[in-house]
Amino acid sequence: MLLRDVRDDDLRIFFEQERDPIANLLAAYPARDLEAFMLHWRKKASGDTPCFIKTIMFDGCLAGSIECWANDGKWLLGYWIGREFWGKGIATAALREFLTYVKMRPLHAHVPSHNKASLRVLEKCGFTVSGQGSIFSEVHGHDVEEIHFTYHSEKSEFPAPKFFQEI
Repeated sequence: MLLRDVRDDDLRIFFEQERDPIANLLAAYPARDLEAFMLHWRKKASGDTPCFIKTIMFDGCLAGSIECWANDGKWLLGYWIGREFWGKGIATAALREFLTYVKMRPLHAHVPSHNKASLRVLEKCGFTVSGQGSIFSEVHGHDVEEIHFTYHSEKSEFPAPKFFQEI
């Protein structure tokens, strides 16, 4: 597993991964059409909203993305893994690595309670439950329960890879 900077040609794969209906149900997040998707990524690249994004590579293939961004005075974390890469420990490895060079704290993540794999990834990486709530899910057509997680550690338990620059 390797994290690297996002390249323009990654966006088409990110778009296809985001359109997976099973992933959408787990994330309680709707797929966007290509125009809305590209607008979203152009906004990220513009620098208007502070964010840090990496592409997740696995065995030479683009497996997904991981990012954190500022929203309402909090740093939020998110990741998306293509379904063909699920169950291989990639999300856990990517998050552990990401935490070694992203220094903003605390980090927050909100995960639908039915997304057991993602809940476990956060727990394995040292995030703790800090609350719960519900959000309306367009994908489900009703409110879904979500678990709120926080990561406070000032120092990562995981050694920083030498090829990373600190952010």
